[in-house]
Amino acid sequence: MSAPEWTKYYQPGVPAEIELPTESLVSLIETAVREAGSKPATEFFGRRTSYAELGDQINRAAEGLRRLGVRAGDRVALVLPNCPQHVVAFYAVLRLGAVVVEHNPLYTVPELRHMFEDHSARVAIVWDAAVAKLQHQPRDIPLEHIISVNLLRAMPKVMNFALHLPVPSLRANKAKLTKRVRGTITWESLLENQPVNDAHPRPGVHDLAAILYTSGTTSAPKGAMLTHYSIFANARQSEAWMIETEKGKEVFYAILPMFHALGMMVFLAFCPLIQGHSVLFPAFEVDLVMNAVKKTPPTVFIAVPPIYDRTAERAIETGTSLLAAKFCLSGAMSLPPATAERWEGLTGGLLIEGYGMTEGSPILVGNPVYPTRRIGTIGIPFPSTLIKVVDPDNPTQEVPKGERGELLAKGPQIFAGYWNNPAETERTLLPGGWLRTGDLVEVDEDDYITVVDRVKELIITGGFNVSPSEVEATLRSHPDIKDAAVVGLPLASGGERVVAAVVLNDSAVFDEDALRLYCRKLITPYKVPRMIVAVDEFPMSMLGKVLRKEIREQLIRAGN
Repeated sequence: MSAPEWTKYYQPGVPAEIELPTESLVSLIETAVREAGSKPATEFFGRRTSYAELGDQINRAAEGLRRLGVRAGDRVALVLPNCPQHVVAFYAVLRLGAVVVEHNPLYTVPELRHMFEDHSARVAIVWDAAVAKLQHQPRDIPLEHIISVNLLRAMPKVMNFALHLPVPSLRANKAKLTKRVRGTITWESLLENQPVNDAHPRPGVHDLAAILYTSGTTSAPKGAMLTHYSIFANARQSEAWMIETEKGKEVFYAILPMFHALGMMVFLAFCPLIQGHSVLFPAFEVDLVMNAVKKTPPTVFIAVPPIYDRTAERAIETGTSLLAAKFCLSGAMSLPPATAERWEGLTGGLLIEGYGMTEGSPILVGNPVYPTRRIGTIGIPFPSTLIKVVDPDNPTQEVPKGERGELLAKGPQIFAGYWNNPAETERTLLPGGWLRTGDLVEVDEDDYITVVDRVKELIITGGFNVSPSEVEATLRSHPDIKDAAVVGLPLASGGERVVAAVVLNDSAVFDEDALRLYCRKLITPYKVPRMIVAVDEFPMSMLGKVLRKEIREQLIRAGN
C-alpha cells in the first residue's frame, strides 16, 4: 500500500506508519525504569525522582491498592493535579490491570457525583485539598476508600520546612497546596508495602487503561475509554513526529494537566517512552515556570496559546532565555500567528499547531516540526492515521476537496467507545473504525486542514447556520476589542439569536451600536449579533479555553 500523498510534507525521516504496540503501558514504564534507572524521571519544585525510585514507588503503591481489594478491571479514581504522586498512582493502577479514571480536582461536588455514579470506583486517590468534595458525596456513591495525597511531601525538605514557618505569605502558599483531612488513608502508608509480586498478572495491550470524561457541549460529560494500545500508539506517533528528540536527554515541562488527554499522553506515556525528565507544575503560574527555566531549562514545551503568550511576556520582562525549548506544540485552540512569531523569536525553533480530541488519545493531526508547517492550519494527519471529510448530515458521503465538511479520522489511537453509553458510542464511532470529530474543516489541495467550527456549536438562526468562530474573528478585528465569544440564545419561537460577549482593550469605551454597525460591514446581516455585552473576562478551562457553554448559561440566567 502506497503512502498517503500528505506524507511528502513530513519532516525527513518521519515514517508514514509507526510500529504498532504489542505490549501494555506497564511494559513501557518498566522498560524506562530498567534502562534509565539513575536518570531523573520527575522534578517537583526542584526535588528529583529517578526512574529507579519511580519504579519502586509504583510497585509499592500497586501492592497497597491490591491489599485494598483493587482487581483487574476495577476503576480507580484519580483526583490530582500534576505531581509525582500522580505519575506513581497512574502506573500503580495499571500495574494491577485496573482502570484509571482521571478527574479535575477543581470539579464541584455535583460534577464529581455524576462521574462517580457513572464509573462506580470504590477507591479514589485524591489531593487532600479536594478530599472534602468526595466526603460530601451522597451515601449511594459506592466509594469505599479515599487515599489522600499531600503535595508538600513531594517537595524538597527545605521548602516543606519553610512553608510551615509562621510567615503570612508562606502560610498562604501552604493553604493553596494542602488541607488537613480526616477519615482517609494516607498516600505514604500505601508506599510502606513491599513491592507487588513480580508474578502478578500484567494487563494486555488491548485492555482498558483509562476513562477520561469529555466536557460535552450539549449533554452530560461522557467517559471516553482509552486502551493501553491507543495511548501507547499515540505516544509512538508523537515520538515519530518529533523525530529529533533524543532518548534520555529531553526535559518536558508538564504544565498542561495530566487529567487532560493531551497532558496524560505526553507526560505519562510519550515522556517515559523516550526516557525523558518531566518538570511538574500543579498549576500554571508564570513565575514558577520562570524560576524552573533558570534551573532546568525545557527542551519540550507543550501548552496552549495563552500560556505561550504569558510565558513569552515574562521571559522578555525578566531577560530569561528560552533557547533550550526546541520542540514546542500548541493545541486545544487556534494558534494566533503573532503568538507563534514572538515565541519563535525567543526560542529560535518552531512553534507548531496540532489537533486532537480525548477520543483520539488525543492527537490526530499536526503541523510538521519542519519548514513545511503552515501557520493557520492544524496540519496533516499523524503517521498511521487516515482522514476524510464528509457531509455532517450524511457521514457516508465524502465532500470534494476544498469544500467544508465534518472531519473523520481513523488510526490506532482511536478510543474504544464511551463508558456505559452504547448509544453515544454508535453515533461517534462509525463502521470501519472512523471517529466523528464533530469539527467542520476545509482541506486544501496539499491536504493541510483548517478547522472552521464545531458542528455542535453552530448557531441556527432564521434557518441559516452561523459559525461562532467567524463572528468572533470579526469582532476581534475591531481595535477596541481584546476578545470575543459568540453563542446562540434560544428564542421562544424556536431557533436561536446570535449574542456576543466581548472583553474591551484598555481605555476603550463600549458602544454596542457602533460594534454592530462595524460587523454589518464585514459579515451578512443574519450573522451580526442581535445583542453585544461587555464583560471583564471570560470563564476559562484549566487549559485556557473559553467556555462558551458557561457564557451561554450566564446570559440566559441574566435574562438576555
